Amino acid sequence: MTNAIRFLLLSCFLVFRSIGAQEPTPPDVLVKNVTTEVVEIIAKDKEIRSGNRAKLIEVIDAKVLPHFNFGSMTALAMGQNWRTATPEQKKQLIDAFRTLLVRTYASALAAYSEQKFDYRPLRAKPTDTDVTVNVRVLQGNQPVTIDYDMEKRPTGWKVWDVRVGGISLVANYRTEFDNQVRERGIDGLIKALQAKNSSNEIPAAVAIPGGAQKK
Repeated sequence: MTNAIRFLLLSCFLVFRSIGAQEPTPPDVLVKNVTTEVVEIIAKDKEIRSGNRAKLIEVIDAKVLPHFNFGSMTALAMGQNWRTATPEQKKQLIDAFRTLLVRTYASALAAYSEQKFDYRPLRAKPTDTDVTVNVRVLQGNQPVTIDYDMEKRPTGWKVWDVRVGGISLVANYRTEFDNQVRERGIDGLIKALQAKNSSNEIPAAVAIPGGAQKK
């Protein structure tokens, strides 16, 4: 092996080690950057502004979804029923709930896309691995709060719940899921979610008061 090749390999190693050692983007900065980017895309895209929900969902799928932990979100929404689900059922539940939450998030974002956002200072210690990022949507005299509950993962900060106006999007579905499992079983819930996702029904951003506590 020549000295030139050794030098090249060493350089590559140092670069990748440096990349791997980099701290992830702080959670409050991440939320601000992603939200700002998506809102700007919505503001400039004529198709989205004219009501093209499919394109809006595509944008959210590409820009927002990588920062969500849908496994944790689904487990929280399922509550105790999560423990009795088979691995295949869990996979189907995560896929179906992911689609439902994307559509719900799209509805909330579309509703507030023309408003101004106030990103509140992050109240957390550098060592914290579970934080809440507070954002206020400024509209009239009654700002709407959007709180992102986030956890630090090996791949960066991930959202495990979003609370709009104090109402959890995860807990929003817990009562419904409990009722569905009680009446139709877990397979029945999966079919109901898949049917809802296939329909033209626009999910409400918030509906049932409540809150989810991360386990």
